Amino acid sequence: MIDFQNFTEYFKQLPIILKIIWVLIFLLSISILGLILYLKKLRINLRANEKKFVKFQKIYEEILINYLYAGDEENKISTEQEKLINKIKREIKSKFKRNIIISVMSKLIDDISGEMADSIILFYFETGLINHSLKKLKSNKWNIVASGIKELAQFKVTDVNDEIIKHIKHPNREVRNEAQLYLVGLFHFKGLEFLDNFKTPLSEWDQIQLLETLQNFDNQEIPNISPWLKSENHSVVKFALKLARIYNQFDVIDTLLELLKHENQEIRVQAINVLGYFQDTNSKDFLKNNFVNASEEEQIAFFKLLENSADSNDETFILEHIKSDVFEIKLAAFKILKINNFEKFQEVKLIMEDEQCIEIVKFLENN
Repeated sequence: MIDFQNFTEYFKQLPIILKIIWVLIFLLSISILGLILYLKKLRINLRANEKKFVKFQKIYEEILINYLYAGDEENKISTEQEKLINKIKREIKSKFKRNIIISVMSKLIDDISGEMADSIILFYFETGLINHSLKKLKSNKWNIVASGIKELAQFKVTDVNDEIIKHIKHPNREVRNEAQLYLVGLFHFKGLEFLDNFKTPLSEWDQIQLLETLQNFDNQEIPNISPWLKSENHSVVKFALKLARIYNQFDVIDTLLELLKHENQEIRVQAINVLGYFQDTNSKDFLKNNFVNASEEEQIAFFKLLENSADSNDETFILEHIKSDVFEIKLAAFKILKINNFEKFQEVKLIMEDEQCIEIVKFLENN
């Protein structure tokens, strides 16, 4: 008591600034103590939830396996399967358990196919899990919406595509990405129709994922990609150029030639690369005439095109650039000359004084 009274008297005599500091130290100490207790409680809860997750995961894995092997050849759903479905219907009332069940089913459906996969999808519908996925689409939280779309895609729910299309223009990239993958994953090339009026940028990662999804399907009828090559959305044009090359869309060469005048440099370069892959010769005159004003990337791309399509009519142009300051152009010029006119290659070799050119010639002679 005496110590407390002494401290009180001492505190009253302190300057105001020191009083404020002491008060702040006291409040900060209380806050730190409270935070430590909260974090400790949170850690305990996380460990408890983790144990519960593992426990229920094993239970639901066993239920699903029993469900798969309890099928009745005569009936679509056997009596034993009906019991398991009813059990899960009760379990999914708990959000925690529902998320575990979805997690187990998602992992399982990725590892199986055929009748077993169809059986899991039927289980998804019969238990009412689909209704919870559909509710997620109406959430104000983007991560929940994305999760709902992903679930509907995994369990091949095709009759809600009109609802999914609404999220193609969602402000969150993750939601847009899941919506795109849903459409392409379930409807293949037809699912790409969202590109017709797509205004939002299609990131490189989005394009890679869409292409990987498309390559999972064989013998698909590829739609006319010309409208996408003419899109005002530059990212859609770039994606269409990738489609043209991967799926050998030779019927769009005329549209590719138009893209050589496109305002976007990356698109011009990519168009030259695709034309070179197609070994097109119709683009050469235009590219020669505009070579001086073209960017370095376009010039390099054009010489790569010439590596596949150069003939005797291109020799003068090639000789004009054999001493180019750009290494890639110089290398390509010598390479083309060696293939198309070896005698001329030997003549040029003898008069070369530039050390880099001499090294290039030596390399090409030995390879």
